[in-house]
Amino acid sequence: MTGKLTAALVAAVLLSACGGAPRAGTPEKDGGNGGNNGGNTVRTDAGAVRGTVTAEHRIFQGIPYAAPPVGELRWSSPRPVAPWPGIRDATRPGGRCPQVGSDYAKVAGSDEDCLFLNVTAPRTPAPSGEGRPVMVWIHGDGALGSGDLTDVRAMVTRGDVVVVTINYRLGVFGGFGYPGLAGSGTYGLQDQQAALRWVRRNAAAFGGDPGNVTVFGVSWGALSIGGHLTSPGAEGLFDRAVLQSGEGMMDMLAGSMGEGVPGYPAFAWRTAGEVEEMGGYVAPMLGCEDLRCLRALPVERILKVPQIMNMFQSYAYGNETLPRLPSAELRAGRGHPVPVISGATRDEHRLFVGMRYDLAGRPITARGYGRLLRTAFGADAARVAAEYPPAGYGSPSLAWAAVITDRMWARATFEQNRLLSRKAPLYAYRFADRRAPMFLPLRTDFPFGAFHAADLPYLFAERNVTLTPAQRRLSDQMIAYWTNFARTGDPNGAGLPRWERFDGAARVPYTQSLEPGAVWPVDYAADHNLAFWPSPS
Repeated sequence: MTGKLTAALVAAVLLSACGGAPRAGTPEKDGGNGGNNGGNTVRTDAGAVRGTVTAEHRIFQGIPYAAPPVGELRWSSPRPVAPWPGIRDATRPGGRCPQVGSDYAKVAGSDEDCLFLNVTAPRTPAPSGEGRPVMVWIHGDGALGSGDLTDVRAMVTRGDVVVVTINYRLGVFGGFGYPGLAGSGTYGLQDQQAALRWVRRNAAAFGGDPGNVTVFGVSWGALSIGGHLTSPGAEGLFDRAVLQSGEGMMDMLAGSMGEGVPGYPAFAWRTAGEVEEMGGYVAPMLGCEDLRCLRALPVERILKVPQIMNMFQSYAYGNETLPRLPSAELRAGRGHPVPVISGATRDEHRLFVGMRYDLAGRPITARGYGRLLRTAFGADAARVAAEYPPAGYGSPSLAWAAVITDRMWARATFEQNRLLSRKAPLYAYRFADRRAPMFLPLRTDFPFGAFHAADLPYLFAERNVTLTPAQRRLSDQMIAYWTNFARTGDPNGAGLPRWERFDGAARVPYTQSLEPGAVWPVDYAADHNLAFWPSPS
């Protein structure tokens, strides 16, 4: 994807995973080497770090989990971090991986020394004396973002868990490929696996249980987890997974992300050969004829060409990290059998339609709706138009959003849930609060509904967001579900509406609707018209 719409799309996916840098609160003096007993100094396997202690939390930021991928290490597998002497300051986030900002995401970075993570833990040791569940958050987007932008303190306090947020290489730095380059197209995924290995080695020092690790993420982060579920290198690195609005099983219809945007059968993944061919194509654009020249380029020179930054967002398969296409692996019955929570929002694609409205200054017209249908469905456009008439949805914009939500997002989510449920327990959900607060800088007169990543403020603190009392109740329930699942592999607990497992063989597989005052089962397939959109598997 290229152009102004693409920049906005990328930014929105990022921002949906960001809650603003955590405000640490008022630190208390505590200079002891407390380890996991509440002190502000912890010894990791590479050296000691000193973080911030508040009344409720211990926060350690900017801890390196791998060596800086600079110079000859640009576009190479992550290497072990060099041990450091003394005590390293961990009171501020580490640098963000190279990225360019946009109108919708005022974030940027140009420092390749960026492979850092952050740990937030309760202030006091667990009453049982045992380690707490550890949850590792992978932020959304594949070209923007960093772990410090997500404020996890509410989840840590209410759920009594340890939460780790991570940076990983993005865009061209995380997915670049070049002929003969080992690991082409997989460096961001490899970074995430390196961070998970760090968690296994070091969680106990922060009061976490290294034998109980849940990886969770939204959008591109959930897509990445879908890759880890089939990656040999991720086997044994996590015990449970939560996939929120992931695109790992999703195709992209032509025009679905804007007019002129082509379709992709598996837009999240490319073959290693394709990525290497792309690298050979763009190298001359940067004035280079070989990999040595490319590795010597200043970061700023690469960032000046936004198309190059974003065109390598997809990860590659057909290599050591991802031997085969992840969606094909799941359809073949392969993958790591870990318990999973998986779901999506009720109105996923309204965000992207609303962004088009915001950028263009006008909604989709009836004529434009017909043109979009013909672009996406060709000769089948008339049949789709009859099934999704604008009059039945209030406007052509909302009809188009419903078409793509059902066909692209819901179909892929439902298929993913069916396939994963054959391997291990799976709990399916649909976030359905159509009054969810819009926390992106977009026009609020568009009815965004339960838009893509609208569930994020219910799990994490978001700046400039106020939840109603009913929404706060839903937030408490969701945090309890997520952290109960991290603790035991089952989201259920005292005082919560019962959440049954998803059974793909059932006539109506159980899907939990998450909506203020309406946390109960729904017929996901019927609600999203999936009989009209048959699954590819």
